[in-house]
Amino acid sequence: MSNLSRREFLLQSGSCASHVILAAAVAPLWAREWWTRRSLGTVVAAEPFGRLEDLGSGVWALVSTPLSGDYTTVSNGGIIAGKDAVLAIEGFMQPAGAKWLATQARQLTGRWPTHVMLTHYHSDHVNGVAGYFEEGAAPSLRATGVTRDWARDKNKPADPARTTALAGAIMVDPTQESTLDLGGRTVKVIPRAGHTLSDVTAIVEDPRIVFAGDLVWNGMFPNYVDAKPTVLGKSVRALKDGRDPTYVPGHGPLARNADIDHYLAMLDEVERAARAAHQRGVTAAQGAAEYTLPQSLGEWTLFNKSFIATAFGAWYKELDGQ
Repeated sequence: MSNLSRREFLLQSGSCASHVILAAAVAPLWAREWWTRRSLGTVVAAEPFGRLEDLGSGVWALVSTPLSGDYTTVSNGGIIAGKDAVLAIEGFMQPAGAKWLATQARQLTGRWPTHVMLTHYHSDHVNGVAGYFEEGAAPSLRATGVTRDWARDKNKPADPARTTALAGAIMVDPTQESTLDLGGRTVKVIPRAGHTLSDVTAIVEDPRIVFAGDLVWNGMFPNYVDAKPTVLGKSVRALKDGRDPTYVPGHGPLARNADIDHYLAMLDEVERAARAAHQRGVTAAQGAAEYTLPQSLGEWTLFNKSFIATAFGAWYKELDGQ
């Protein structure tokens, strides 16, 4: 169970972490139950903060459930195992979250993670990364330079252990795809952007699994605080795969192509509405206040006006050339 109170969590976190917890106050019961119960894999471990789902052939997804009030992990993540190495995805909100995933990796594969990958700098994906370096472990950490620098300079609270872990990171080239050989299993590491200036996704070929980071929010309205909306839409479309893989979103339950289509339809609708408001000459705040997401797009977990205002603000910045 998290040792952070709700107030402490909000004071210490920003970006997507506070987006999630502030919204949780208005999440309807159906949304909490849907997020908690919908599984695409076999649940092999569960805690109040999340569950670990076996997706087959040495791949597991951690689906975080912060609506419980436990903020140990907050973001989703996972484990990818090869014959020679084990990769953990994400650093989570607190060191206890990373340590828990590492412990699960050791129980399931016989190894503590040998490698760790961070998808972007937001606190709920990075702040707990030092948990992987406990018990004398020294995994190879991979992140882009932007993720390393912004996680060090922007995330609160300051943490010397996190800073030390980030200082040793191997840089992911933000301009081209690379691969990570785990021994009999190759993970594609693909730099993207849209949710932040520097996002990274990881793809496993067999079984086909896409770790999408916060480029994808399944059934939950996304956080646009650092977004460049036109790039976000392009990146999500580039992620979509005709083989209908399992997607591990940054937040929400695991997804399939139908869920990605639903998400893209929502992103497109927000674009249409923001552009229309901008053309009318109203402010982003006013346009958002006057807007309601169409019922035809279904329910979106944690939907409230402040998130729409942030989305409109991101669109206005692009449309104004900022």
